[in-house]
Amino acid sequence: MKFTRSAIAWLVLTASFLCAEVPTSPLDIPQPHQSGSADHGAGEFHLAQAPIPQSLILKKGDRLAIIGDSITEQKMYSRIIETYLTACTPELEITARQFGWSGETAEGFLRRMESDCLRFAPTIATLCYGMNDHRYRTYTTENAEWYARNYRDVVRGLKSAGARVILGSPGCVGKVPTWTNSDTYSLAQLNANLATLRNVDIQIAQEEGVGFADVFWPMLKADKLAREKYGNDYAVPGKDGVHPDWSGQLVMAYSFLKAMGLPSRLANIRVNLRKNTASASPGHEILSQDNGLITIRSQKYPFCLTGPLDKDNSMRSGATLVPFFEDLNQFRLVVRGGTAATYTVTWGEKSRLYTSDQLLQGINLAEDFEINPFSEPFKAIDEAVAAKQNYETRQIKQMFHSQEFQADPDAVVALTEKVRTPLAEKIASRIQPVEHQIRIQPAN
Repeated sequence: MKFTRSAIAWLVLTASFLCAEVPTSPLDIPQPHQSGSADHGAGEFHLAQAPIPQSLILKKGDRLAIIGDSITEQKMYSRIIETYLTACTPELEITARQFGWSGETAEGFLRRMESDCLRFAPTIATLCYGMNDHRYRTYTTENAEWYARNYRDVVRGLKSAGARVILGSPGCVGKVPTWTNSDTYSLAQLNANLATLRNVDIQIAQEEGVGFADVFWPMLKADKLAREKYGNDYAVPGKDGVHPDWSGQLVMAYSFLKAMGLPSRLANIRVNLRKNTASASPGHEILSQDNGLITIRSQKYPFCLTGPLDKDNSMRSGATLVPFFEDLNQFRLVVRGGTAATYTVTWGEKSRLYTSDQLLQGINLAEDFEINPFSEPFKAIDEAVAAKQNYETRQIKQMFHSQEFQADPDAVVALTEKVRTPLAEKIASRIQPVEHQIRIQPAN
Protein backbone atom coordinates (compact mmCIF):
# COMPACT_ATOMS: atom_id res chain seq x y z
CA MET A 1 0.00 0.00 0.00
CA LYS A 2 1.43 3.38 -0.98
CA PHE A 3 0.92 6.25 1.40
CA THR A 4 0.82 9.94 0.47
CA ARG A 5 3.57 12.17 1.72
CA SER A 6 2.57 15.21 3.73
CA ALA A 7 4.23 17.81 5.89
CA ILE A 8 5.07 16.47 9.34
CA ALA A 9 4.58 18.59 12.42
CA TRP A 10 7.21 17.66 14.96
CA LEU A 11 6.25 17.00 18.52
CA VAL A 12 8.11 19.72 20.44
CA LEU A 13 9.43 18.24 23.65
CA THR A 14 9.87 20.35 26.74
CA ALA A 15 13.31 20.72 28.24
CA SER A 16 12.64 18.08 30.90
CA PHE A 17 10.41 15.00 30.95
CA LEU A 18 8.72 14.13 34.21
CA CYS A 19 9.20 10.61 35.54
CA ALA A 20 5.89 9.32 36.87
CA GLU A 21 5.45 6.78 39.63
CA VAL A 22 4.85 3.33 38.17
CA PRO A 23 1.24 2.48 39.08
CA THR A 24 0.54 -0.51 41.29
CA SER A 25 -1.66 -1.96 38.55
CA PRO A 26 -1.89 -1.15 34.85
CA LEU A 27 -5.63 -0.74 35.43
CA ASP A 28 -4.89 2.26 37.64
CA ILE A 29 -2.89 4.21 35.08
CA PRO A 30 -4.31 7.73 34.85
CA GLN A 31 -5.09 9.68 31.72
CA PRO A 32 -1.65 10.66 30.32
CA HIS A 33 -0.70 14.22 31.15
CA GLN A 34 -0.60 16.35 28.05
CA SER A 35 -0.42 20.07 27.42
CA GLY A 36 0.24 22.47 24.60
CA SER A 37 -1.22 23.12 21.19
CA ALA A 38 -2.47 19.96 19.54
CA ASP A 39 -2.43 21.77 16.19
CA HIS A 40 1.34 22.02 16.40
CA GLY A 41 1.88 18.62 17.97
CA ALA A 42 3.19 20.12 21.19
CA GLY A 43 3.00 18.02 24.31
CA GLU A 44 4.59 16.83 27.50
CA PHE A 45 4.50 13.26 28.77
CA HIS A 46 4.94 11.56 32.09
CA LEU A 47 7.46 8.79 31.41
CA ALA A 48 8.20 6.05 33.94
CA GLN A 49 11.86 5.25 34.51
CA ALA A 50 12.95 2.38 32.27
CA PRO A 51 14.95 -0.40 33.95
CA ILE A 52 18.54 -0.96 32.83
CA PRO A 53 19.86 -4.53 32.37
CA GLN A 54 22.61 -5.33 34.86
CA SER A 55 24.08 -8.35 33.09
CA LEU A 56 24.00 -10.36 29.89
CA ILE A 57 20.57 -11.94 29.45
CA LEU A 58 21.58 -14.15 26.54
CA LYS A 59 22.89 -17.68 27.04
CA LYS A 60 25.03 -19.80 24.76
CA GLY A 61 22.91 -21.68 22.25
CA ASP A 62 19.80 -19.54 22.73
CA ARG A 63 16.97 -19.90 20.22
CA LEU A 64 15.64 -16.37 19.77
CA ALA A 65 12.08 -15.60 18.68
CA ILE A 66 11.61 -12.05 17.35
CA ILE A 67 7.90 -11.30 17.66
CA GLY A 68 5.79 -8.32 16.67
CA ASP A 69 3.48 -6.62 14.20
CA SER A 70 4.06 -5.17 10.71
CA ILE A 71 7.13 -3.27 11.91
CA THR A 72 8.66 -6.63 12.77
CA GLU A 73 7.39 -8.14 9.53
CA GLN A 74 9.40 -5.49 7.67
CA LYS A 75 12.32 -7.74 8.58
CA MET A 76 14.65 -4.83 9.21
CA TYR A 77 15.26 -4.43 12.94
CA SER A 78 14.87 -8.20 13.24
CA ARG A 79 17.52 -8.66 10.56
CA ILE A 80 19.87 -6.22 12.30
CA ILE A 81 19.46 -8.12 15.56
CA GLU A 82 20.08 -11.55 14.04
CA THR A 83 23.01 -10.37 11.92
CA TYR A 84 24.56 -8.64 14.94
CA LEU A 85 24.26 -11.72 17.15
CA THR A 86 25.57 -13.95 14.36
CA ALA A 87 28.54 -11.87 13.23
CA CYS A 88 29.49 -9.90 16.34
CA THR A 89 28.88 -12.49 19.06
CA PRO A 90 29.53 -15.85 17.34
CA GLU A 91 30.74 -17.36 20.59
CA LEU A 92 27.13 -17.31 21.85
CA GLU A 93 25.97 -19.54 18.96
CA ILE A 94 22.52 -17.94 18.89
CA THR A 95 19.94 -18.83 16.25
CA ALA A 96 16.82 -16.81 15.50
CA ARG A 97 13.40 -16.81 13.87
CA GLN A 98 11.18 -13.81 13.18
CA PHE A 99 7.41 -14.00 13.65
CA GLY A 100 6.22 -10.58 12.43
CA TRP A 101 2.58 -10.25 11.36
CA SER A 102 1.17 -7.13 9.76
CA GLY A 103 -1.64 -5.39 11.64
CA GLU A 104 -1.26 -7.63 14.68
CA THR A 105 -1.93 -6.79 18.33
CA ALA A 106 -0.76 -8.62 21.44
CA GLU A 107 -4.15 -10.34 21.48
CA GLY A 108 -3.61 -11.54 17.92
CA PHE A 109 -0.26 -13.12 18.72
CA LEU A 110 -1.69 -14.72 21.84
CA ARG A 111 -4.11 -16.66 19.63
CA ARG A 112 -1.37 -18.02 17.36
CA MET A 113 1.52 -18.23 19.82
CA GLU A 114 1.42 -21.96 20.47
CA SER A 115 0.94 -23.08 16.88
CA ASP A 116 3.29 -20.61 15.20
CA CYS A 117 5.99 -19.99 17.77
CA LEU A 118 6.11 -22.31 20.78
CA ARG A 119 6.38 -25.42 18.61
CA PHE A 120 9.96 -24.29 17.90
CA ALA A 121 10.81 -24.13 21.62
CA PRO A 122 12.38 -20.66 21.81
CA THR A 123 14.58 -20.06 24.84
CA ILE A 124 14.37 -16.27 24.59
CA ALA A 125 11.93 -13.93 22.87
CA THR A 126 11.66 -10.24 22.05
CA LEU A 127 8.19 -8.69 21.85
CA CYS A 128 7.20 -5.46 20.14
CA TYR A 129 3.51 -4.60 20.36
CA GLY A 130 1.49 -1.52 21.21
CA MET A 131 1.37 0.35 17.92
CA ASN A 132 -1.79 -1.32 16.61
CA ASP A 133 -2.97 -1.85 20.19
CA HIS A 134 -3.19 1.90 20.77
CA ARG A 135 -5.71 1.97 17.90
CA TYR A 136 -4.38 5.30 16.57
CA ARG A 137 -6.58 7.29 18.92
CA THR A 138 -6.51 8.93 22.34
CA TYR A 139 -5.84 6.92 25.49
CA THR A 140 -8.67 5.18 27.31
CA THR A 141 -8.45 3.08 30.45
CA GLU A 142 -10.56 0.38 28.83
CA ASN A 143 -8.13 0.00 25.94
CA ALA A 144 -5.12 0.04 28.27
CA GLU A 145 -6.69 -2.76 30.34
CA TRP A 146 -7.29 -4.86 27.21
CA TYR A 147 -3.72 -4.28 26.02
CA ALA A 148 -2.16 -5.02 29.43
CA ARG A 149 -4.18 -8.19 29.91
CA ASN A 150 -3.18 -9.65 26.54
CA TYR A 151 0.46 -8.53 26.65
CA ARG A 152 0.84 -10.00 30.12
CA ASP A 153 -0.71 -13.27 28.94
CA VAL A 154 1.77 -13.39 26.04
CA VAL A 155 4.65 -12.95 28.48
CA ARG A 156 3.29 -15.63 30.79
CA GLY A 157 2.73 -18.03 27.89
CA LEU A 158 6.32 -17.67 26.76
CA LYS A 159 7.62 -18.04 30.30
CA SER A 160 5.53 -21.17 30.87
CA ALA A 161 7.10 -22.65 27.74
CA GLY A 162 10.58 -22.03 29.17
CA ALA A 163 11.48 -18.85 27.31
CA ARG A 164 13.03 -15.75 28.83
CA VAL A 165 11.40 -12.56 27.59
CA ILE A 166 12.42 -9.04 26.59
CA LEU A 167 9.21 -7.04 26.44
CA GLY A 168 9.45 -4.14 24.00
CA SER A 169 7.39 -1.00 24.12
CA PRO A 170 5.77 0.48 21.03
CA GLY A 171 7.70 3.14 19.19
CA CYS A 172 6.43 6.65 18.53
CA VAL A 173 4.51 8.02 15.56
CA GLY A 174 5.80 10.86 13.39
CA LYS A 175 2.43 12.00 12.08
CA VAL A 176 -1.21 10.96 12.21
CA PRO A 177 -1.30 8.05 9.76
CA THR A 178 -3.33 8.70 6.62
CA TRP A 179 -5.05 5.30 6.82
CA THR A 180 -6.97 6.39 9.92
CA ASN A 181 -8.97 8.75 7.66
CA SER A 182 -9.54 10.93 10.67
CA ASP A 183 -8.59 14.41 11.80
CA THR A 184 -10.08 13.73 15.23
CA TYR A 185 -6.78 12.89 16.97
CA SER A 186 -3.60 14.94 17.04
CA LEU A 187 -0.02 13.75 16.85
CA ALA A 188 0.46 14.73 20.48
CA GLN A 189 -2.54 12.67 21.56
CA LEU A 190 -1.34 9.56 19.72
CA ASN A 191 2.13 9.80 21.22
CA ALA A 192 0.70 10.45 24.67
CA ASN A 193 -1.29 7.24 24.31
CA LEU A 194 1.80 5.31 23.18
CA ALA A 195 3.85 6.82 26.02
CA THR A 196 1.33 5.58 28.55
CA LEU A 197 1.28 2.10 27.04
CA ARG A 198 5.07 2.18 27.38
CA ASN A 199 4.58 2.79 31.11
CA VAL A 200 2.19 -0.17 31.21
CA ASP A 201 4.91 -2.28 29.58
CA ILE A 202 7.46 -1.31 32.22
CA GLN A 203 5.10 -2.40 34.97
CA ILE A 204 4.33 -5.72 33.27
CA ALA A 205 8.07 -6.37 32.85
CA GLN A 206 8.70 -5.61 36.52
CA GLU A 207 5.81 -7.70 37.77
CA GLU A 208 6.68 -10.66 35.55
CA GLY A 209 10.43 -10.44 36.15
CA VAL A 210 11.35 -10.11 32.47
CA GLY A 211 13.52 -7.73 30.48
CA PHE A 212 12.30 -4.46 28.98
CA ALA A 213 13.32 -2.70 25.77
CA ASP A 214 12.36 0.98 25.60
CA VAL A 215 11.60 1.65 21.93
CA PHE A 216 9.36 4.71 22.37
CA TRP A 217 11.73 7.13 24.09
CA PRO A 218 14.89 6.49 22.01
CA MET A 219 12.87 6.83 18.80
CA LEU A 220 11.19 10.03 19.96
CA LYS A 221 14.54 11.57 20.92
CA ALA A 222 16.19 10.34 17.72
CA ASP A 223 13.44 11.86 15.56
CA LYS A 224 13.85 15.26 17.20
CA LEU A 225 17.64 15.10 16.88
CA ALA A 226 17.44 13.98 13.25
CA ARG A 227 15.21 16.87 12.25
CA GLU A 228 17.57 19.30 13.93
CA LYS A 229 20.60 17.79 12.18
CA TYR A 230 19.22 16.75 8.81
CA GLY A 231 15.99 18.67 8.22
CA ASN A 232 12.27 18.13 8.61
CA ASP A 233 12.05 15.69 5.71
CA TYR A 234 13.94 13.14 7.83
CA ALA A 235 11.50 10.76 9.53
CA VAL A 236 12.78 8.27 12.10
CA PRO A 237 9.30 6.71 12.53
CA GLY A 238 8.99 6.42 8.75
CA LYS A 239 7.48 8.55 6.03
CA ASP A 240 4.02 7.16 6.77
CA GLY A 241 4.53 8.04 10.44
CA VAL A 242 4.58 4.44 11.67
CA HIS A 243 6.88 2.13 9.67
CA PRO A 244 10.53 3.18 10.07
CA ASP A 245 13.10 2.97 7.31
CA TRP A 246 16.62 1.76 8.06
CA SER A 247 17.61 4.61 10.38
CA GLY A 248 14.60 4.09 12.64
CA GLN A 249 15.00 0.33 12.45
CA LEU A 250 18.61 0.73 13.64
CA VAL A 251 17.30 2.70 16.63
CA MET A 252 14.85 -0.10 17.39
CA ALA A 253 17.52 -2.80 17.09
CA TYR A 254 19.78 -0.74 19.35
CA SER A 255 17.07 -0.71 22.03
CA PHE A 256 16.60 -4.49 21.93
CA LEU A 257 20.32 -5.30 21.79
CA LYS A 258 20.97 -2.99 24.74
CA ALA A 259 18.17 -4.70 26.66
CA MET A 260 20.00 -8.01 26.15
CA GLY A 261 22.84 -6.66 28.29
CA LEU A 262 25.46 -7.05 25.58
CA PRO A 263 28.92 -5.58 26.24
CA SER A 264 30.06 -2.60 24.22
CA ARG A 265 33.45 -3.89 23.13
CA LEU A 266 33.81 -6.36 20.27
CA ALA A 267 37.57 -6.03 19.96
CA ASN A 268 40.40 -4.45 21.90
CA ILE A 269 43.65 -4.43 19.92
CA ARG A 270 46.67 -2.97 21.70
CA VAL A 271 49.92 -2.12 19.93
CA ASN A 272 53.21 -0.88 21.39
CA LEU A 273 55.34 0.55 18.61
CA ARG A 274 58.43 0.98 20.76
CA LYS A 275 58.39 -2.62 22.01
CA ASN A 276 57.11 -3.99 18.69
CA THR A 277 54.35 -5.96 20.46
CA ALA A 278 50.62 -6.42 19.98
CA SER A 279 47.80 -8.13 21.86
CA ALA A 280 44.09 -8.62 21.31
CA SER A 281 40.98 -9.50 23.31
CA PRO A 282 39.26 -12.92 23.03
CA GLY A 283 37.84 -13.58 19.59
CA HIS A 284 40.98 -12.16 17.92
CA GLU A 285 44.40 -13.70 17.40
CA ILE A 286 47.57 -11.76 16.63
CA LEU A 287 49.34 -13.68 13.87
CA SER A 288 52.28 -11.33 13.48
CA GLN A 289 53.53 -7.82 14.21
CA ASP A 290 56.44 -6.11 12.52
CA ASN A 291 57.23 -2.41 12.83
CA GLY A 292 53.62 -1.25 12.87
CA LEU A 293 52.16 -3.92 10.58
CA ILE A 294 49.85 -6.17 12.58
CA THR A 295 48.18 -9.25 11.09
CA ILE A 296 45.11 -10.52 12.94
CA ARG A 297 42.65 -13.37 12.60
CA SER A 298 39.24 -12.40 13.98
CA GLN A 299 36.26 -14.57 14.79
CA LYS A 300 34.22 -11.60 16.03
CA TYR A 301 33.15 -9.06 13.38
CA PRO A 302 32.35 -5.39 13.79
CA PHE A 303 28.83 -4.48 12.71
CA CYS A 304 29.45 -2.91 9.31
CA LEU A 305 27.17 0.09 8.83
CA THR A 306 26.99 1.79 5.45
CA GLY A 307 24.99 4.59 3.87
CA PRO A 308 24.85 8.39 3.89
CA LEU A 309 24.79 10.18 7.21
CA ASP A 310 21.82 12.43 6.43
CA LYS A 311 19.19 10.05 5.01
CA ASP A 312 16.52 8.17 6.93
CA ASN A 313 16.97 5.09 4.72
CA SER A 314 20.54 4.66 6.00
CA MET A 315 21.54 2.49 8.96
CA ARG A 316 24.75 4.47 9.34
CA SER A 317 22.66 7.61 9.70
CA GLY A 318 20.62 5.94 12.42
CA ALA A 319 23.85 5.30 14.32
CA THR A 320 24.39 9.07 14.54
CA LEU A 321 21.15 9.37 16.51
CA VAL A 322 21.83 6.78 19.24
CA PRO A 323 25.17 5.69 20.75
CA PHE A 324 25.27 2.48 18.72
CA PHE A 325 29.02 2.56 18.13
CA GLU A 326 29.81 3.48 21.72
CA ASP A 327 27.46 1.01 23.37
CA LEU A 328 27.49 -1.98 20.98
CA ASN A 329 30.12 -1.64 18.27
CA GLN A 330 33.53 -0.80 19.69
CA PHE A 331 36.28 -2.35 17.60
CA ARG A 332 39.07 -0.49 19.35
CA LEU A 333 42.71 0.07 18.47
CA VAL A 334 45.05 1.53 21.10
CA VAL A 335 48.60 2.46 20.08
CA ARG A 336 51.40 3.30 22.51
CA GLY A 337 55.11 3.92 22.24
CA GLY A 338 55.05 6.15 19.18
CA THR A 339 57.49 8.99 18.66
CA ALA A 340 55.78 10.83 15.78
CA ALA A 341 53.15 13.53 16.24
CA THR A 342 50.75 12.00 13.72
CA TYR A 343 50.26 8.57 12.18
CA THR A 344 48.52 7.08 9.18
CA VAL A 345 46.42 4.05 10.05
CA THR A 346 45.54 1.77 7.15
CA TRP A 347 42.91 -0.92 7.55
CA GLY A 348 42.19 -2.84 4.41
CA GLU A 349 42.32 -0.39 1.50
CA LYS A 350 41.40 2.72 3.49
CA SER A 351 43.68 5.06 5.45
CA ARG A 352 43.03 7.76 8.05
CA LEU A 353 45.25 10.26 9.85
CA TYR A 354 45.39 10.35 13.68
CA THR A 355 47.43 12.18 16.27
CA SER A 356 49.51 10.13 18.67
CA ASP A 357 47.22 11.29 21.49
CA GLN A 358 44.15 10.00 19.65
CA LEU A 359 45.80 6.63 19.17
CA LEU A 360 46.83 6.53 22.81
CA GLN A 361 43.25 7.17 23.88
CA GLY A 362 42.01 4.59 21.38
CA ILE A 363 40.10 4.81 18.12
CA ASN A 364 37.02 2.87 17.02
CA LEU A 365 37.88 1.21 13.73
CA ALA A 366 34.25 0.16 13.18
CA GLU A 367 33.09 3.78 13.29
CA ASP A 368 35.96 5.37 11.40
CA PHE A 369 36.27 2.85 8.54
CA GLU A 370 32.91 2.45 6.82
CA ILE A 371 34.51 0.10 4.27
CA ASN A 372 36.91 -2.34 5.89
CA PRO A 373 38.21 -5.93 5.59
CA PHE A 374 35.00 -7.26 7.16
CA SER A 375 32.63 -5.52 4.75
CA GLU A 376 32.22 -8.32 2.21
CA PRO A 377 32.06 -11.30 4.62
CA PHE A 378 29.66 -9.29 6.81
CA LYS A 379 27.47 -8.58 3.78
CA ALA A 380 27.41 -12.30 2.97
CA ILE A 381 26.15 -13.14 6.47
CA ASP A 382 23.56 -10.36 6.38
CA GLU A 383 22.22 -11.45 3.00
CA ALA A 384 21.89 -15.02 4.24
CA VAL A 385 19.98 -13.77 7.30
CA ALA A 386 17.67 -11.75 5.05
CA ALA A 387 16.92 -14.76 2.84
CA LYS A 388 16.08 -16.94 5.83
CA GLN A 389 13.86 -14.33 7.47
CA ASN A 390 12.04 -13.73 4.18
CA TYR A 391 11.17 -17.40 4.05
CA GLU A 392 10.06 -17.42 7.68
CA THR A 393 7.32 -14.92 6.83
CA ARG A 394 6.06 -17.21 4.08
CA GLN A 395 6.40 -20.28 6.29
CA ILE A 396 4.35 -18.81 9.14
CA LYS A 397 1.83 -16.56 7.39
CA GLN A 398 1.06 -18.72 4.38
CA MET A 399 1.94 -22.34 5.10
CA PHE A 400 1.04 -22.46 8.80
CA HIS A 401 -2.32 -20.83 8.11
CA SER A 402 -3.32 -22.91 5.12
CA GLN A 403 -5.92 -25.63 4.63
CA GLU A 404 -3.07 -28.12 4.30
CA PHE A 405 -1.82 -27.14 7.75
CA GLN A 406 -5.29 -27.57 9.24
CA ALA A 407 -5.44 -31.05 7.76
CA ASP A 408 -1.93 -32.18 8.75
CA PRO A 409 0.13 -29.63 10.69
CA ASP A 410 3.05 -31.96 11.37
CA ALA A 411 3.51 -32.66 7.67
CA VAL A 412 3.47 -28.96 6.78
CA VAL A 413 5.95 -28.16 9.54
CA ALA A 414 8.28 -30.92 8.35
CA LEU A 415 7.99 -29.85 4.72
CA THR A 416 8.65 -26.16 5.40
CA GLU A 417 11.53 -26.94 7.74
CA LYS A 418 13.19 -28.82 4.88
CA VAL A 419 13.19 -25.53 2.99
CA ARG A 420 14.26 -23.38 5.94
CA THR A 421 17.06 -25.65 7.18
CA PRO A 422 19.48 -25.04 4.28
CA LEU A 423 18.83 -21.30 4.58
CA ALA A 424 19.86 -21.46 8.24
CA GLU A 425 22.84 -23.64 7.35
CA LYS A 426 23.99 -21.07 4.81
CA ILE A 427 24.18 -18.48 7.60
CA ALA A 428 26.27 -20.84 9.72
CA SER A 429 28.58 -21.62 6.79
CA ARG A 430 29.34 -17.93 6.31
CA ILE A 431 30.54 -17.39 9.87
CA GLN A 432 34.20 -17.61 8.94
CA PRO A 433 37.24 -15.98 10.60
CA VAL A 434 38.62 -12.94 8.80
CA GLU A 435 42.36 -12.37 8.45
CA HIS A 436 43.14 -8.68 8.24
CA GLN A 437 46.01 -6.24 8.63
CA ILE A 438 46.39 -2.91 10.38
CA ARG A 439 49.33 -0.74 9.31
CA ILE A 440 50.47 2.15 11.53
CA GLN A 441 53.04 4.50 9.97
CA PRO A 442 54.37 7.94 10.89
CA ALA A 443 52.70 10.53 8.68
CA ASN A 444 54.96 12.32 6.19
